[in-house]
Amino acid sequence: MNFSQIPGQSAVIDRLRSAVAENRVSHALLFYGPEGSGKFALALAFARFISCEKRTADDACGVCPSCSKYDKLIHPDLHFVFPVIKKKSVTEPVSDTYISQWREMVRRSPYFSLSKWTEAMEVANEQALIPVAEAAEIIRKLSLKSFESDYKIMIIWLPEKMNPETANKLLKLIEEPPAKTLFILVSEEDDRLLPTITSRCQHIRIPAIAAEDMSSYLVREYGVEQVRAEEIAGIANGNMVRASELAREDDNTAVHLERFTRLMRTAYARDIQSVIAWSEETAALGRERQKSFLSYALRLVRENFIMNFGGKENKLVYLTQAEEEFSARFHPFINENNIHALDREFNLAYAHVESNGNTKMIFLDLALRTMRLIR
Repeated sequence: MNFSQIPGQSAVIDRLRSAVAENRVSHALLFYGPEGSGKFALALAFARFISCEKRTADDACGVCPSCSKYDKLIHPDLHFVFPVIKKKSVTEPVSDTYISQWREMVRRSPYFSLSKWTEAMEVANEQALIPVAEAAEIIRKLSLKSFESDYKIMIIWLPEKMNPETANKLLKLIEEPPAKTLFILVSEEDDRLLPTITSRCQHIRIPAIAAEDMSSYLVREYGVEQVRAEEIAGIANGNMVRASELAREDDNTAVHLERFTRLMRTAYARDIQSVIAWSEETAALGRERQKSFLSYALRLVRENFIMNFGGKENKLVYLTQAEEEFSARFHPFINENNIHALDREFNLAYAHVESNGNTKMIFLDLALRTMRLIR
């Protein structure tokens, strides 16, 4: 991926170009911002730009041996770290355990979410993490000399998924790395990183993508018609992951909407048997899919609340056609009397799922509390 292929983010790209031109590239960079802002795509384009053998002032050449290897994500001086799950056949899995699936996903599109990545790993009921064994792998790889480029580059996607022990093992290396070593940390929740990690990095905030840049990208990359591209850009609200899923029509919106609709209808009807069935079905999903649903539910609750105050007319509501059809009758039930409590309950359920709580209890409790609040 070149800088020219990234929608928007011209200010950030100019900053990165200047750093290379003036030979003041920090040894550790922290790219942070909302989901879908293109942080990983920028990290990949920046790494390619630094490693390119014939780069111009604006971009990588795209044809040299280095760029060709970046196209396949097989450059020997480019290393990836990302959250993984345990495999029965591997005692201590690390990123290289899943490198084939990772390369396939990134080549398909550099815009993806953690839930999509865990699906690619065929996750069951576990959460993806960056384990302690990964720290030893990072230290080993960076202790070697670079093979072809001036820089050895380590891109760590979602470093907030490192447990404290993993992070602490990397502190010294990030503070005093070997010569010509570059760390690029790509984070969506930088507030969850250890302060000792963030204090060792140069921070680069990546803002959400502007709607016009997003719609142009969808027309160019996915062949979407202009009117549909503008509609998707409005719904995505700056999130290219969401926009890409809508353009490819492989997102989980329909599944999440059906699950949310059933919860609200059975809760309003006070149908205990159906509520129990719903909670057991939802508890049977993998934890990443459960978290994805809860995030979706929080968004839909927010959009329906805004609809009560003319948000649709003022273009403050971002809904697909199916969501809009459901919300047209549902939105009066989300109001100032229950919005704070509903927000609290769904956020609490998310936190409990992330803490590996008993999901049957979590979702039954959520459904029963929703039953009380929806009326």
